[in-house]
Amino acid sequence: MSEFSLAPQLAADCEWIVDLDLCKVLLLKDANYPWLVLVPEVPNCKEIIDLSDKQQAVFWRESAKVSRVLQQLFTPDKLNIAALGNMVPQLHIHHIARYKDDVAWPKPVWGQHPAKSYDATLLTERVAQIKQQLML
Repeated sequence: MSEFSLAPQLAADCEWIVDLDLCKVLLLKDANYPWLVLVPEVPNCKEIIDLSDKQQAVFWRESAKVSRVLQQLFTPDKLNIAALGNMVPQLHIHHIARYKDDVAWPKPVWGQHPAKSYDATLLTERVAQIKQQLML
């Protein structure tokens, strides 16, 4: 049996926040949007249906928790949740807080605007703020 390892592209594009029971929670380093990524720590997993029934139940609970944290902290107009995997086949699910005045609204975020880097201080604060709420 192979061991789980985070896809290199996700490791490069994201900041680790916390490990939940099933998933790693990552912050995508794009300050245009509050954007979290859940990655189930299951080797060779590409699709949600690759998870066992028990793992799927845990995943959906963790997805709901992450969604609630995004709503509480950022009060978005809409939450976008997506699992594409065309560029990075490892199962990872995007949770993006969207606003009617964000740079891509109402279009999807992909390919609309270049990622905006976080200021180092804001990145540290954002990670701590999200981690604190996820641990409640």
